Amino acid sequence: MGGDAREALLDRCVDFLKQGGFSQLSLREIAAGTGTSHRMLIYHFGSREGLLAEVVRRIEAEQRLALASFATEIDDPVEVNRWFWRRLADPALAPAERLFFEIYSQALYGRSWTESFRASVIAAWAGPVEEMFIQLGFEPADARQRARLGLAVARGLLLDLLMTGDRELLDGVAELFAQLVTAPPSN
Repeated sequence: MGGDAREALLDRCVDFLKQGGFSQLSLREIAAGTGTSHRMLIYHFGSREGLLAEVVRRIEAEQRLALASFATEIDDPVEVNRWFWRRLADPALAPAERLFFEIYSQALYGRSWTESFRASVIAAWAGPVEEMFIQLGFEPADARQRARLGLAVARGLLLDLLMTGDRELLDGVAELFAQLVTAPPSN
């Protein structure tokens, strides 16, 4: 039952974040915004930082699920890339994405509360994206490199978008990248 209560509370925290962000809020403010107490947040997530990391983990899982689902419906890899970029570039996701990069930067310093984030931030994406490239006919080694390149470029473009807001230019860059990364290797 504790797992169900924790997941329900995490659902409310994710919904609250999507309404406008909360990385600058105290644990008490987050608790008030989600209809719980700060003690319950500590009980379930250990700390404010643990909660933030779990929120990011959940949103990342939702993004991977959406990508996998769409990729099974559409067999054009460029169109899959277009769709996923539009999803990532949606202004409604900006608060969650800012939080993602905030947690990412803390993980670079090896903060103990980012341990699970560090373990999954690359690995959870690399495998499924690599598999998509293999399904497109790329050799496993090439698919692995393209998956990591895709992950790096998507995150870099997203960070650029959050910093500059230059949507038109970055939409074009994302389109160019989709064309390049899915092109058959030259021999």
